Amino acid sequence: MSGWQPGLVALDIDGTLLKWVEGVGTTYEQIPDLTRDVVRRAYDAGAHIVLASGRSPHGMTRIAELLGLPDEGADRLWAVASNGAVAFRYPPVEVVHEEVFDARPAVEAVLRERPGALVAVEERGVGYRVNRPFPTGELSGELIQTDVADLVADHVSRVIIRDPEATADDFVELGRRLGLHGTDYVVGWTAWLDLSPVGVSKASGLALVAEKVGVAQADVLAIGDGRNDIEMLRWAGRGVAMGQSVEEVRAAADHVTDTVWDDGAVSELTRWFPA
Repeated sequence: MSGWQPGLVALDIDGTLLKWVEGVGTTYEQIPDLTRDVVRRAYDAGAHIVLASGRSPHGMTRIAELLGLPDEGADRLWAVASNGAVAFRYPPVEVVHEEVFDARPAVEAVLRERPGALVAVEERGVGYRVNRPFPTGELSGELIQTDVADLVADHVSRVIIRDPEATADDFVELGRRLGLHGTDYVVGWTAWLDLSPVGVSKASGLALVAEKVGVAQADVLAIGDGRNDIEMLRWAGRGVAMGQSVEEVRAAADHVTDTVWDDGAVSELTRWFPA
């Protein structure tokens, strides 16, 4: 890829820009200076910086602020939220595209197998509606306790199912066994299941943004660490997995960089945007 430089840099947040708290399903809300500096170099070089996350929009705006982006008076940033179901611009938050689906059958199927599981859907601009409280720090914003039937009564862009008593492997097996017809799913590091509309992923969200900003797929660099990054890493012209990623994610990437604790995103970005 001699002479190549990304025209669009898609960055996962948790486990890529932010370091995981060891043994816990949360990350430190801190961006190291090295990371901020190299993202700024890419931005100053003219690359479109796109945050791409499983987080909801209101859980992502703080990260843009920590990065110091965008410049005052400059074009607003593009971001891909809710694992690709939502594309928005910031600041302020302006949802440009949203995909929704009927999650009720899938949620009911999972709860038949895991009746003690926690369920959440996004309440735009506020937080989440939940059937019971989630572990502290795992969801951003206000948590509004709601019956499961009411949570999935209307079409939604994303459903989170969490079982503190299960493992990620338990949920991988559960998703495969249920088939989750009519729904795509992704399993996180812990027993965390994201349900989204069929065909929707960070890749589909990024494809929309790349078209809007006029950057070819071949000129997209994507960096991520989770199973919800697999489609994005395969789709991008260059997909890079963080060093701590599970084998399934590493296999989807063109390259594997250092771990988040060793500033792997900095190593990759410095290759294309040297100091």
